[in-house]
Amino acid sequence: MNFLEKYNRYLQEFEERLAVFCGDMSFSPELLTDSMRYSLLSGGKRVRPVLFYAALEALGGDWRAETEFALAIECIHTYSLIHDDLPAMDNDDFRRGRPANHKVFGEGHAVLAGDGLLSLACSLLLKTATDARRSTAAMLLSDAAGPGGMIAGQSADLLFEGRGAGEEELLFIYRNKTAKLIAAPLEMAAVLTEKSRKAMRNFGENLGILFQLRDDLLDVQGESEKVGKTLGKDEAEKKLTCVRVFGAEGAEREANRYECACLSALDEAEGDVSFLREMVSYVRRRDR
Repeated sequence: MNFLEKYNRYLQEFEERLAVFCGDMSFSPELLTDSMRYSLLSGGKRVRPVLFYAALEALGGDWRAETEFALAIECIHTYSLIHDDLPAMDNDDFRRGRPANHKVFGEGHAVLAGDGLLSLACSLLLKTATDARRSTAAMLLSDAAGPGGMIAGQSADLLFEGRGAGEEELLFIYRNKTAKLIAAPLEMAAVLTEKSRKAMRNFGENLGILFQLRDDLLDVQGESEKVGKTLGKDEAEKKLTCVRVFGAEGAEREANRYECACLSALDEAEGDVSFLREMVSYVRRRDR
């Protein structure tokens, strides 16, 4: 299989599992269920569960057997997007080419939908943490999503809006807001298979920074129809981004540097990591 065929194989498997999961979801009032389903089923690249599946397969694991972990990863990511779009956060009306959750269900219900997805992720992790390895994998994801990870990055992102912050603060945001939740699925796969944990963690951290570099560049270079959200908002809201710190050309150089760092990290990994190598190029050159 070529890269896109393999990506779509992972993606289709995950979408089928997610559809069943959402079909079984039933909470009262029904509006709560509807709002949670709306964002979970709104499509997207599913980069994090795909990375989890791909790393498991590369390291010799049974990737189709880890549904609960993959669902927990996406529940956490989707909750973060719902909250990120809120007026008090990044204030975006669109996500994945559709109206943001709060534009459909209202701000209060969007907050609760995000809370609900985070709680569901916790339940999934507790359900699957049946031995030491699986408990460690669950803790990795929980830590990446919490106040020592994504929440810290989101807080710093708000804190440094319009301030004279620089490269050190930018890297803190990138590492915590984005990179830790991209690195976690890769390191989880390494823990489950007991192989290449350091290499996968290093790869994931560099890939996450590369992902956010490209995200910031797309905000000034991309097309709204492809990206699926409002563009130009980072500059309007005086966000701390790579473009603000390095300039567009400097940001491209930084992206090239992290692309090389990703590939170097994979040199230390076991198994057939060819798909993960191609993922680096996909992340570096994506247009959405």
